[in-house]
Amino acid sequence: MFRAIREQLDTIFREDPAAKSILEIVLCYPGFHAILAHRLAHRLYRWRVPLAPRLISQISRFFTGIEIHPGATIGRRFFIDHGSGVVIGETSEIGDDVLLYQGVTLGGTGNERGKRHPTIGNSVVIGSGAKVLGNIRIGDNVKIGAGSVVVHAVPDNSTVVGVPGRVVRVRPEGGPLEHGRLPDPEGQAIDDLARRVAELEGLLRQLIADHESEPQRKTSAR
Repeated sequence: MFRAIREQLDTIFREDPAAKSILEIVLCYPGFHAILAHRLAHRLYRWRVPLAPRLISQISRFFTGIEIHPGATIGRRFFIDHGSGVVIGETSEIGDDVLLYQGVTLGGTGNERGKRHPTIGNSVVIGSGAKVLGNIRIGDNVKIGAGSVVVHAVPDNSTVVGVPGRVVRVRPEGGPLEHGRLPDPEGQAIDDLARRVAELEGLLRQLIADHESEPQRKTSAR
């Protein structure tokens, strides 16, 4: 247990440059509180202890603003930065070294039974406000941009943005998620459309000009 706490503290120091001391993390980091509460709730859930796991989860949600169902399986060195509004569903499976920002939802798509929440690979970063929905797999080293809505499986080493989420980049290996440099597929499509419209307008003007000059050429020929 103490080793897990030490590992969690090291993870926060690595991922969050604002972390200044162990005391600050222990007292002021809701993500730290939420994951420790979940470790306990999940163990009781696996032991089939009635009610207590959900009670721990609800108490943690009240104090941290982070809702993690005790049935969710979460790997090592998991970190929720800021944390408010994060929701992780019952059948979610999360690998090692995963980073979530505030407002992320790992949810279902309806009232289906069984495995209905996402499986998240190792070394995944999910930006603030992103929604990953349904029984889909997000591969290793995937980066999901802020505000994206992902409803289809994502291959390893990909970057996903947009609503619905689209793979806009596949990298040979993982790298940091730089929101300021993410491609904008919708914006690119609009720019391409605007360029095409401008080309067609130019062609139309040329055709009109040729048509208007045709009678003058015929008059001159006479």
